[in-house]
Amino acid sequence: MKNNKIFRNIYRFLDIAILFFLIFDFGFSVDDDYKPYKLLGFFVIVLLLIAFNVMKSYQFKDKSSKKTVKFNIIFLLSTLIAATSCLLYNSDDSIIDLTAKTKVIFEIGLFFYLLIRLTFLIKYIYKIYFNPAILFVGSFGIFSLIGALFLMLPKVTTHGISFIDALFTSTSAICVTGLAVLDTANDFTQLGQTVIMVLIQIGGLGILTFTSFFAYFFKESSSFSEGMYLKDFTASENLQDVFKIAVKIVLFTLGIEFVGAFLIYGSVNDITSVENKVFFSIFHAVSAFCNAGFSTSSTSFYDPGLRFEYSLQWVIMVLIIFGGLGYNIVFNILTYLKNFIVNLFYKTKKLKSVRVITLNSKLILVTTSVLLVSGFIYFYFFEANYTLKEHTSTFGKITTAMFSSVTPRTAGFNTIDYTQVATPSLLFVILLMWIGASPASTGGGIKTSTFAIATLNIFATAKGKKRIEINSREISSSTVNRAFAIISISLIVIGVAIILLLFFEPDKTLMEIAFECFSAYSTVGLSLNVTPTLSYNSKIVIIIVMFIGRIGMLNLLFGMLGQIGQKFYQYPQENILIN
Repeated sequence: MKNNKIFRNIYRFLDIAILFFLIFDFGFSVDDDYKPYKLLGFFVIVLLLIAFNVMKSYQFKDKSSKKTVKFNIIFLLSTLIAATSCLLYNSDDSIIDLTAKTKVIFEIGLFFYLLIRLTFLIKYIYKIYFNPAILFVGSFGIFSLIGALFLMLPKVTTHGISFIDALFTSTSAICVTGLAVLDTANDFTQLGQTVIMVLIQIGGLGILTFTSFFAYFFKESSSFSEGMYLKDFTASENLQDVFKIAVKIVLFTLGIEFVGAFLIYGSVNDITSVENKVFFSIFHAVSAFCNAGFSTSSTSFYDPGLRFEYSLQWVIMVLIIFGGLGYNIVFNILTYLKNFIVNLFYKTKKLKSVRVITLNSKLILVTTSVLLVSGFIYFYFFEANYTLKEHTSTFGKITTAMFSSVTPRTAGFNTIDYTQVATPSLLFVILLMWIGASPASTGGGIKTSTFAIATLNIFATAKGKKRIEINSREISSSTVNRAFAIISISLIVIGVAIILLLFFEPDKTLMEIAFECFSAYSTVGLSLNVTPTLSYNSKIVIIIVMFIGRIGMLNLLFGMLGQIGQKFYQYPQENILIN
């Protein structure tokens, strides 16, 4: 028992040592004379980790821990072999070039090693303290702070960055918002843009999804409480399959982003204004699918070299829509298509197709379609003499109008200058931003299902009905109550933010402030060029609004107040006068 404790302490010390070594390697410049010593340090660290994991494998008795340690050994040995092979293959290069090529292998290997270790630390925290809402909120808060510290490293920015700007950028990335106080293209190096991209990916998927992804491969089982939490996060109805769903989510996300990056690369291959086309493609595939809105172009897709690349814009739109629908909706559609194809071509293997598409999926798909079509029609006709005027072809006008309808759904990219948009159109954009994407997706807003249920409840009340009934199904009263609670909280938070910003920014108009606050709460990222000019106090307000918009104020209240147990009594009812 004493030996195990010693090993655990050494393990933690090595993790911290690796973390600081990687931070030093990534964030600080080193003279060429000292670079070979840094490479030697990588070799020593990996060898120490291999030796320690070998010794540790004899200390554990349970299969789960042994399995994890064996994977660590194999992973570290692979990294060491790959780095040694690189040295031997490029032996004719100078020592500086040799160091630069080899240390990349070590950096990638140790980064993923630390990521695996981090996921198991999070799982350990889930075991000793289980409050899903607080853990969900806390994980986003911690990663926002960690991201801010990374963004303050010297090699991450071109001219340095203050803590408040770093925290703003990190929060905007982890909350997949896209509002930026600095120019992502010019004020951040490629390393800084990579840090932002990693934060976007983590924020889009969620911390627990990553945790469960690794746990599925390296552990024999997971606790019931973890399964319950992931069940809520992934909107799954089957507790038995929640960890498989987490794996499917990660693999599906990476697959879609890979295909998206490939298509984006094909679209920008001939564009001279895009310098690093591979990085541009990967960054925008991640940012689009996660509905983040960050771009390595200073003016997003309004850049003259990208504004008329309509094929690129359609790829971005498809990624945004897939990310904004939600994983459970996409998987539900894929299941339906699978059953349809099997029933169509394999008559001997008939699969049940009754209610494959759930009521939740139907509601979200119909609401999303109505919002996209209505947004397209509005922009196509009402912006014809404004922002669409420079697009001479009909296809160009259709693409731009559709992009303007898709991107307010929490994506944040723009192919038009929103400062030139007519006021009625800005109000319509605010409505689209407020509604946002769908539940269990990478987007924000009050969500399409919330808006749909509230609208249906209005019609049901007007007809004198006490229940919402759709397709022989009844919406539960708790769902209706939750929908109206979310709407009320969103308006209160946005209203308070608008009042505060009007106080801190007296030189700005109400429209500019309101647009900024709705964009922050719904994690959209569109702005009327207000974000870079915000004062210190205003930045703090927007940071809080972005954070609340991403994690949900209702989730935070559930975590702080706790859920009251079921009561088996009922007080006498009394009506309240409402006009």
